[in-house]
Amino acid sequence: MTFSHVPVLPSEVLSVLRPGPGETYVDCTAGLGGHASHVASVIKARSWDEAGGSGATVVLCDLDSSNLARAGGAVARAADGKVRVVPLQGNFAQVPYALESRGVAADMLLADFGFASTQVDDAARGFSFQREGPLDMRMDPSAKVDAATLVASLSERELASIIEEFGEERNARRIAKKLVQERTRGPILTTTHLAELIRGVVGRQASGGIDPATRTFQALRIAVNDEIGSINALMAAVDAEVRRVMAGHGRWLRPGARLAFITFHSLEDRPVKQTLVGLIRAGAEDLTGGVMTAGEEELRVNPRARSAKLRAIRVPGLAATSRAG
Repeated sequence: MTFSHVPVLPSEVLSVLRPGPGETYVDCTAGLGGHASHVASVIKARSWDEAGGSGATVVLCDLDSSNLARAGGAVARAADGKVRVVPLQGNFAQVPYALESRGVAADMLLADFGFASTQVDDAARGFSFQREGPLDMRMDPSAKVDAATLVASLSERELASIIEEFGEERNARRIAKKLVQERTRGPILTTTHLAELIRGVVGRQASGGIDPATRTFQALRIAVNDEIGSINALMAAVDAEVRRVMAGHGRWLRPGARLAFITFHSLEDRPVKQTLVGLIRAGAEDLTGGVMTAGEEELRVNPRARSAKLRAIRVPGLAATSRAG
């Protein structure tokens, strides 16, 4: 199966990351390598010399090993093999520790918290209710717990809590009750079966024009992959490291590093916004004036960008912090 992939806010990402000669770029959520390929192309154009090479490094992290391999290939092609590619398979929350253990310090870091088109478009991955597929939703296919397991094993109260908290679904209790009733008749194993059960509770059309199954599917996906916990862990590590850099003893970020984060709903955006606001107050430079969103031209060709928000900062060094004070 062939998948298309269009990264969101590509021009805006490049404008805040400002790739420079010989720099190290870290993509915490590589996906199919869309953003990383753009960055690698710019690094190659600005860095390459026939005598010594670029000296640039692109670090790619993704839970999905197949996506990681595709991203690495895309970056290698974009940079004509002239940029060193370092793959890291795993949760993006582990990126800071992986960098530190390898002695790598980043000049640029991006975390795009949306999931890749290979995941949402492939019915076999079970992320979407548009086509029938197994009720899976694992970003890491080797993970033990999938969405079907949660639906089958959690109590009515636990299901309601997940759907309400992670889906912001006002009908969470009614949906949870319906799922528990239905599973006594037989397992809920497919995306279409789950979606129809939810629609039977909420109705065929939810408020705001979205499918009534959308919020519950989002909630289960977040729970299966511990997405909010991972974002909180990453942002805590970012907060601590930026403050270390400003004090003159960074471990995995360089002075002047640019950090960018793309979120798609309020649960993702909240910890990012809170962390960056605190760091800006502490002396980091706000590169997005709060937040950047997609323009009309991008929305015409990539409707998935409609809910995307980009926030970014630049980390000052010790000298810059002293001058600011």
